[in-house]
Amino acid sequence: MSELTRRDFMRLTLAGAGAVITGAVTPLRGGWAVPSSPPDLVIARGESAVAITEAGLETAGGMGRFVSRGDVVLVKPNIGWDRTPEQAANTNPEVIGTLVRLCAEAGAREVKVFDHPCEDPRRTYVPSGIMEAAKKAGAQVTYMDERRYRKVDLKGDVLKSWEVYREALEVDAIINVPILKHHSLARLTMGMKNLMGLIGGSRSRLHWQLDASIVDLAAFFKPTLVVLDAVRILTASGPQGGSLKHVKKVNTVAIGTDQVAVDAAGAALFGLVPEELGHLPLAQARGLGTWDLAKLRVKEVNVDS
Repeated sequence: MSELTRRDFMRLTLAGAGAVITGAVTPLRGGWAVPSSPPDLVIARGESAVAITEAGLETAGGMGRFVSRGDVVLVKPNIGWDRTPEQAANTNPEVIGTLVRLCAEAGAREVKVFDHPCEDPRRTYVPSGIMEAAKKAGAQVTYMDERRYRKVDLKGDVLKSWEVYREALEVDAIINVPILKHHSLARLTMGMKNLMGLIGGSRSRLHWQLDASIVDLAAFFKPTLVVLDAVRILTASGPQGGSLKHVKKVNTVAIGTDQVAVDAAGAALFGLVPEELGHLPLAQARGLGTWDLAKLRVKEVNVDS
């Protein structure tokens, strides 16, 4: 397994150039070839969203590394908008369904799926395809109840306290599953920003200090795992999108426990360096991870259809 240099980092671009990390995983009879020591970051590519999610998780050590028998797990997608999967405004439903199933196979007692959308959830959960996919895989899919928020001391730099959804505080593990897309204020929305879907209150107030607020939420929630969906990405007019001309198929997921590294990989898929996104230097300075992928063990998985 080789390290990823800065030049290699920049080759992980929207143009679709293959990553130069060596040692791609290949499918074997009965499963996948898995490194003896799990890498820090996995980048999986292939035509099937299900296959790259499965292979990426196996390469990262298997779902059993992150979920224990009897756990209650939150699989947290982005279900913010009344958009179909093809419009790339919400997390890919096949990625969500696969993760729910893998959690159940790892012995999770219960898998929950919910989000605080920007639009009425009755107009987002169904068109996104996430409700159907998650329920089919065995998840409990619910609309977030306004009565179930409570004020919590976040101990953040700018967010001292905020209303947090109670069920997000009661789970054993959070698997954060954002979609990679353009955002008009943050430039990109990825893993750390996706955690805004676990809070209530007037979220528009966060926009005044958006980058610092994103980092405060990441430091508070500390998800067990981040799976960045870049099967389809929204290249402009985010976060809502709507036009298919702004959608690009990248057929990729990035998987890791380091929130900063996963978001840095997402930035690279847009041809950006981490310094161009305000929250990444702040998050690294807070000790939440590193955006310098050259310091990490990165593994690419290429999955043949």
